[in-house]
Amino acid sequence: MREETLELDGLAQPAEIIIDRWGIPHIRAEGLGDLFLVQGFNAARDRLWQLDLWRKRGLGELSADFGPGYLEQDRAARLFLYRGDMQAEWACYSDDAQQICESFVSGVNAYVELCRREPSRLPPEFGLLGTSPTRWRAEDVVRIRSHSWMRNALSEVLRSNILAGVPPEIDALRQRLQPAHDPRSDGAADIGALPVDCLDVFKLAIAPVSFSHERLAAGMDDAVRWRNVTPLGDVLRESGGQGSNNWAIHGSRTATGRPILASDPHRMHALPSLRYIVHLSCPEFDGIGAGEPALPGICIGHNGTAAFGLTLFFGHDQEDVYVYEMHPDDPDRYRYGDDWLPFEVISEPAALPGGQSTDLKLKFTVHGPIIAEYPEQRRAVGVRTVWTAPGTAPYFRSIATMRAQRFEDFRDLLKGWGVPATSQVYADVGGTIGWSAAGFSPVRSNWDGLLPVKGDGTHEWSGYLDPERLPWSCDPTSGYVATANEMNVPSGWPGGPEQFGYEWYESSRADRIAEVLSASEHHNLVDSQALQTDVYSKPAERLLAMLATLRSSSEARDQALRLLQEWDCQVSADSPAAALFEIWWSSFLRPALIRRLVPSPELTGLFGPGDPAGVLAILEQPQPLLITAERDAMLGDTLEAAYMACRERLGPNAETWRWGNVHAAYFEHPAGRVSEPAKAFDIGPIGVGGSDSVPMNMSYRLGDYRLTIGASFRMVIDVGAWDNSVCVNTPGQSGDPRSPHFDDLATTWAAGDYVPLLYSRKAVDAASEHRILLQPRPSS
Repeated sequence: MREETLELDGLAQPAEIIIDRWGIPHIRAEGLGDLFLVQGFNAARDRLWQLDLWRKRGLGELSADFGPGYLEQDRAARLFLYRGDMQAEWACYSDDAQQICESFVSGVNAYVELCRREPSRLPPEFGLLGTSPTRWRAEDVVRIRSHSWMRNALSEVLRSNILAGVPPEIDALRQRLQPAHDPRSDGAADIGALPVDCLDVFKLAIAPVSFSHERLAAGMDDAVRWRNVTPLGDVLRESGGQGSNNWAIHGSRTATGRPILASDPHRMHALPSLRYIVHLSCPEFDGIGAGEPALPGICIGHNGTAAFGLTLFFGHDQEDVYVYEMHPDDPDRYRYGDDWLPFEVISEPAALPGGQSTDLKLKFTVHGPIIAEYPEQRRAVGVRTVWTAPGTAPYFRSIATMRAQRFEDFRDLLKGWGVPATSQVYADVGGTIGWSAAGFSPVRSNWDGLLPVKGDGTHEWSGYLDPERLPWSCDPTSGYVATANEMNVPSGWPGGPEQFGYEWYESSRADRIAEVLSASEHHNLVDSQALQTDVYSKPAERLLAMLATLRSSSEARDQALRLLQEWDCQVSADSPAAALFEIWWSSFLRPALIRRLVPSPELTGLFGPGDPAGVLAILEQPQPLLITAERDAMLGDTLEAAYMACRERLGPNAETWRWGNVHAAYFEHPAGRVSEPAKAFDIGPIGVGGSDSVPMNMSYRLGDYRLTIGASFRMVIDVGAWDNSVCVNTPGQSGDPRSPHFDDLATTWAAGDYVPLLYSRKAVDAASEHRILLQPRPSS
């Protein structure tokens, strides 16, 4: 085992970091203050480049390092910073929230100082781009809001355009509403169609940072050209991509009699991974699991008594688009009630390389930031989000919930969970399992939140829903709880799903998970691992039933039908039929149905890949939109076209086709495009199975089928026999390209395998490969 000793400013007593052979750090300290200090130090040790970029992006300080090409992204991020009272903010999380953040950032800053003394420790990205890491402040951790994900601002704008041309039942092809509902019923549609580009600034605020030689070389004259930077060019996929799975199984349905808890949150694939696994141990707390590397604590894991996991999201609609009438003679005022109020305008300096600076103009209304202005129409567009309220730093309430040891306490603490909206599952050593929705849910008394509305005071939030009204369950008779972003408000729940929102994910993953969990009375850890990596497609099952009566009309169609009819609906990497099905389903059938029912080419592009639930509902019951013969012709024609496309792409022999040959994970480093050689830090491609409608969610972008969203982190917990638990994080734990743990878990993850999530001191020590002893630095 490699050992080193370092002195750490601010440390009260000696502490240590034990890194096991999978790159998971196990931190041991003598008190909470030291524990979070060392957590920050260790996070910087493994993820300094990621942390530094995270901070600069979130605070809107990229231009100081990277030049005018980043000014627009800085301005966008600053529009969504928390600007309220900090004491009210800290009080929302826990009594010790501020102290925890102060300790955490002190640890980050201590590692930054160590790198200044020993420059060889700096990750290579800093040298590549000629920058240095910046010191953190405690408030930086919570003021940054835009690293989270909420909804449904983009969907509102898309719907405003779609409903201007087609009825709501056609919009269900893009986003099916649950329960069924006409968004025009409250009169909000009077706003009309908004330009889709009105949300460019909002999308830029939540976009990751990208680098190119052209952007880095941009001058002040073309800074505005970089307003439309978007990840992977797939901004319209927001309406249907991200999601998660989790479940907790009661001991009465497991082989050991102990509960099992599993969680695999799905987010945009990134390098380094969004998640970071860490073990935090001191006399007051001993927990292990995953969180986001820039946050103290963990949000998914266990504390030696209770295990917890989350899915992002529950159905809360946490944002609204407002349209403001600007004064005819004074564009700096907008109508609100019977008055014309002045926009609040803030001018903030933005540093540039070489000691230069410029000012960024930020504009706000009573609801929040203005993101677009159309003076010729006397209109301005703004977004109201829960981000502006105290207590909505994403995931940060987990510093309280991670310490709960009874379900009653866990659920009580979740009442203060603001963002993101989640379904959280729980299991403890006493045998209790449960789930609870969490998140601030705006109350809209006179509209449904599905379309943009006037910002004149006629559409106001009436606070947030009483958290006592959020649904929950404890020890249900089914013997398990499970969520997968489906509409899971229990039947008969007071107020129903309408009080939260109408936009949920289609239920294919949830249906498959329930099917598997309900079928076994003796579930074990391997079963949960298999379920997290399950690739059985419920949409394929439904579509194959429609194909059963389809008649062959050509050799190509006959071969395609035979290939699918002999298929087991498993979207596995080595399956020829899976390749045909997914290419047919995503690139031919769904687009064909949208083109058939949406006559305007300008509108079809707004539907993105289509909502599987909405598409399947129309295909299964085509009338009155289609006649059955029309549906059948579409099925056959698109299947034949997809088969020929597969022949061209994958070769003439269908037996050699493989879904994993086109469906690949590629982890693109943010600096890869400017590295020498190019893409020097990138990882992949790695062929994988899965799709967006199977438990092993592997969503992909159309065209090249490259993964965009899925579970970078998976965890299965044996509650009470903690050392049996397993996990995986991809592509690796470390964000430093020089580390052996930078990419060592990528193939393990792609194969659906796991590594141990060790907890006991004995097991951790036996698997350790690196020990860092930290000593308090003597005062000078």
